Amino acid sequence: KLLDGGELMLFDRVIANPPFSLDKWGADMAAEDPFQRFHYGLPPKNMGDYAFVQHMIASMAPTGNSRMSVVLPQGALFRKAAEGNIRTALLKEDLIEAVIGLAPNLFYGTQLAGCVVVLRRKKPVARRKNVLVIDASRFFRKGRAQNFLGPEHSEQIVAWYRAFEDVEDCAKVVSLEEIKKEGWTLNI
Repeated sequence: KLLDGGELMLFDRVIANPPFSLDKWGADMAAEDPFQRFHYGLPPKNMGDYAFVQHMIASMAPTGNSRMSVVLPQGALFRKAAEGNIRTALLKEDLIEAVIGLAPNLFYGTQLAGCVVVLRRKKPVARRKNVLVIDASRFFRKGRAQNFLGPEHSEQIVAWYRAFEDVEDCAKVVSLEEIKKEGWTLNI
C-alpha cells in the first residue's frame, strides 16, 4: 500500500512492531519480489522476522540520516541458518547500530522477551563498525497479565542509546570484530 509511482515509498524514519516469527508471511512470493526487498537473503518460510526487517530496510531513504527501529523476538538475534546469514550480511554492511534487550511479557499476545534493533543507513563516524548492546531486561513493572515499561525505564534506555558507551552490567559497545568471533550472533 505504501507505493509511489509503482515504487516503494521511502522514509527517513521507519518504526514497526511486526508479529513475532510470523508463519506464512508470503515466502512463496518473496523469491520473485518486484521490489527486490530480499537483498540479504530469503527468510525461512515459517519465520517472517527478517522479511519485515528487509522490507523496512528497503523503505529507508538512501540519504545519510535515515534509520529504523524494529521490535523482534530475541531469537532473531542468534538463530542460525537463513536468519543467521541475513543478520551477518546486515552486520557486515554496518547497518545495525544498537540492540536493546527487553524483559519478557511486555507485548500483547506473547510472553517472549523482545528486543529493539536500531538500524541506520549511515552511522556517525564514532559508531561505525560497532554495535551498542543494551540489557534492559530488568526494566519493567509487573502487571497481572502483562508487564510494562515505565517512563523512567524508557528515559534510561534512551539515555544509554544516545551516550553510546559502556555502562557496567547494562550497556556495551561491541566491535564488529568481536561479533564476528562470536559467530555473528547478537545474543544479549
